[in-house]
Amino acid sequence: MSTMAVYSNIRSLVQRIVMLDVRTSVRFFTDQIDNPNEEQPVDPTKDRTKTIPLETSMRYLKSNAYKQTYGDSPVWTLYRRNHKGVFAPRKTRRSCVRNGVISTGNPCPICRDEYLVLDHRNTKLLEQFISEYTGQILDAYKTGLCQKKHKELLVAIERAWDQGLLTYDVPFRKYDYSLYNKTANS
Repeated sequence: MSTMAVYSNIRSLVQRIVMLDVRTSVRFFTDQIDNPNEEQPVDPTKDRTKTIPLETSMRYLKSNAYKQTYGDSPVWTLYRRNHKGVFAPRKTRRSCVRNGVISTGNPCPICRDEYLVLDHRNTKLLEQFISEYTGQILDAYKTGLCQKKHKELLVAIERAWDQGLLTYDVPFRKYDYSLYNKTANS
């Protein structure tokens, strides 16, 4: 049994040496030159390094371009997550943007459109992420936001509630108590 273990250890060691030799030869003979001083051009549609002012975002929400893109529905309704299997995972991705560039093929609704800025003063955008029935903030699972943008959304909505820019409204429901109270029927 000990000789089997020795043979398997020697075999794995030889495989590692061979693979290491193959990796270094591939690295030396590639056509790409890795020059750290030379930066590769970034696709302008995926570049998220420039900051959009809040006023521009608020004007965008009132513009015809916004109406043509989203219509009267919230920005997250047309978004569909790509995932494996039948059921979507409960947790969304950590972030769509890495090093100022969109790093995924299907970014969340806020990361996709650079003119949607999450700020506590941008109430027209924030209202789209609050449930009209309960008045609570919609979950990232429902809206499809990445975790980073969902945290920014939570902070922006809380600030808007604290400053009175958004109201915490719950719709009033009128009940007919005569259906439940038997003494009122007689």
